[in-house]
Amino acid sequence: MVDFAWAEGALSHPRLRLALRDVFAGSVCSVFSITYCLSYAALIFSGPLSHWLSYGIAVTFLSATILAAIVAWRSSLSFAIAGPDSSTSAVIATLAATMADRLHAAGDTQLLAPVLIITALATGVTGIVLGGLGLARAGRAVRFVPYTVTGGFMGATGWLIVVGAIRVTVGQKLGLHNVGDFLTAEVIGKLAAALAVAAVLHLLVRRSNSPFIMPGVMLAAIIIFHLVLVLAGLSVNDVQDSGWLFAQQPTASLMLPWHPSLLAAFPWSSLTWLSGDLVAVIFVTVVSLLLNTAGVEIASRREADIESELKALGLASIATAALGGYVGCLSLSRSALNYTLGGRGRLSGLTVAAISALMLVVGTKFVGFVPKYALGGPLIFAGARLLHRWVVQSAGQLSRLEYLSLLAVAFIIVEWGFIAGVLIGVVIGCATFAVSASRVNAIKFSFDGSEYRSRLDRSAEELAILARHGRELQGMALQSYLFFGSANRLYQHVKALLSERPECRFILFDFRLVTGIDSSATHSFSQIKQIAGESGARLVLVHLKPELQRAFEAIRLLSDNVMVANDLDRALESCEEEIIATHSGGAGGLNSLRDWFVTAFGSAEHADALAARCRRFEVAPGEIVARQGDPSNSMHFLLEGRVGIVVDMGDGSAVRVRSLGRHTTIGEMGLISGRPRSATVQAEAPSVLYELSLDDFNEIKRQQPALGQALLSYVIAVMAERLSFASRVIGVLHR
Repeated sequence: MVDFAWAEGALSHPRLRLALRDVFAGSVCSVFSITYCLSYAALIFSGPLSHWLSYGIAVTFLSATILAAIVAWRSSLSFAIAGPDSSTSAVIATLAATMADRLHAAGDTQLLAPVLIITALATGVTGIVLGGLGLARAGRAVRFVPYTVTGGFMGATGWLIVVGAIRVTVGQKLGLHNVGDFLTAEVIGKLAAALAVAAVLHLLVRRSNSPFIMPGVMLAAIIIFHLVLVLAGLSVNDVQDSGWLFAQQPTASLMLPWHPSLLAAFPWSSLTWLSGDLVAVIFVTVVSLLLNTAGVEIASRREADIESELKALGLASIATAALGGYVGCLSLSRSALNYTLGGRGRLSGLTVAAISALMLVVGTKFVGFVPKYALGGPLIFAGARLLHRWVVQSAGQLSRLEYLSLLAVAFIIVEWGFIAGVLIGVVIGCATFAVSASRVNAIKFSFDGSEYRSRLDRSAEELAILARHGRELQGMALQSYLFFGSANRLYQHVKALLSERPECRFILFDFRLVTGIDSSATHSFSQIKQIAGESGARLVLVHLKPELQRAFEAIRLLSDNVMVANDLDRALESCEEEIIATHSGGAGGLNSLRDWFVTAFGSAEHADALAARCRRFEVAPGEIVARQGDPSNSMHFLLEGRVGIVVDMGDGSAVRVRSLGRHTTIGEMGLISGRPRSATVQAEAPSVLYELSLDDFNEIKRQQPALGQALLSYVIAVMAERLSFASRVIGVLHR
């Protein structure tokens, strides 16, 4: 009896089990790959090139072998499967058809070699571009291509696949000049059969994700066709003559297109009128790689290195071109299927490469028994899916203007080629962006000095002045990129504002959220400066980035009557000081502590009693009045000068949250609540303060309750004003 114990032990080894799983998953993906290769070969080698379909199938399997092997070896996703792809095959088919049709119209019957040279040349250049993008780490930059251009490209590619599928099915190209040829019963029957295959694929794919749907439907279409032949008593030769079947294909012998004699006979002048299709191959391959990679990342929840994918596909494309093949891409469907089936290693991709190479040995004799609609139907299905994804679904995702731009790009590509589509698409994309950006209001929010102030706490008298005359300061926080359209709207806004507010003395622009400015937009600021000067207003520019400052200096906008500040708070404070100085009547105000208290409490008796309990002291700039974390054992009345409130962030850094000016109080909340001081108080200018200790505060509450009540009322009024100011600021920010 044979002992199988050694086999069981080998199969229990983890690495062997993983390897067998990869081989199984790769074998299933190979069925998919073979199906796609047959369809793409029929798409590319159709029309005048249909005589060389057997060679087309062979070179497609050659391309699949090289692409699958190198991408499996070099990809950042170990389970990645690459090969000919629907989008890249569509643009390669367009390139090949353009070359073949031109040569055929000129009476040249030797079409294969020139087509192989141009497709291999396009593949090699694409590989160099891909590798260059990967080495330069510029792959992410492609994502900045306008969606309308990308969508138009991919939508046009879907249409080209559908048109190519019709050509595969009926043997002639669809156009307005030959619509009558498509109205015969025979042609309608062929198209109906292909559409039926596409419809069945659509229905089954919606219900199931089985990897065997595509090959199963194609095999069923072939079997049903031959059953009908038997029932109708027709021979294979009969239907081949009528164009239902592909002609019997001779055995193809692969050749390198780089033979000196072939290169010498190649019409190199054709590169001029093929340049658009060459660019299309590069563009569609790069975009397809980015989109497919993103799809694989979502399906597998694995992150890919896009630069590695660019270099891997670039190397594979260069190797494919060297052997006469054509470009492909990382396959979303096959890679996702491989991952779903448990494939995790590079052996899966190598298995696909090995089976594709095996198909080169099998040959192409079987093609003569394949009905054309069996390959045309899946192509219609693939093209229709691209059209639905990029044209139909985009209708609900884009604005009307963007969607019309996408349709325009797709139409231009279909009618006049890829170069025209790229150039006009970029122009349309820029115009669409300009129109969309012009709808964005350059003003994020606006305010005036009565509702939005600096972080400097002021006396009641100064606050009253700002409440009455704060509208002399009109401010605007700007945003986005400023170009002629948005800057002109800003000019019109300021013009109307000065008309409504003739008392305006300061027009403040905060550029913190501005990303840049167009040179044409600076003209609008010159106009703003001019009308402001005529109205007696002064410009205040805040947060000017170096590029903005250079732009304004170039037009001599920054002059003595234009205030430039690095900080909004400092700019607001400077404007407030000038407004207060203008409307204070030149009086020194309340110069003594008693005068201040009389005004604050409305009672000379209360003022004298409280002043008697306060201790006067002076501090120089930089001196600490109170330190964060210390007990709140006193409060301070700031008679003259200025102090800053500084918060220690706990990481060695400190932040100044606000400043306090003359006739303001410090530490009142800590004194009432008994909590430690929440911030450090530091003098910013020579200051005169009066300190009320906790003991004196408690004695006032016990012995002089009326004074204590007046003091608490004063504190409440101060806090209420601060809360009111905060509410007004929030209201401004939510405009």
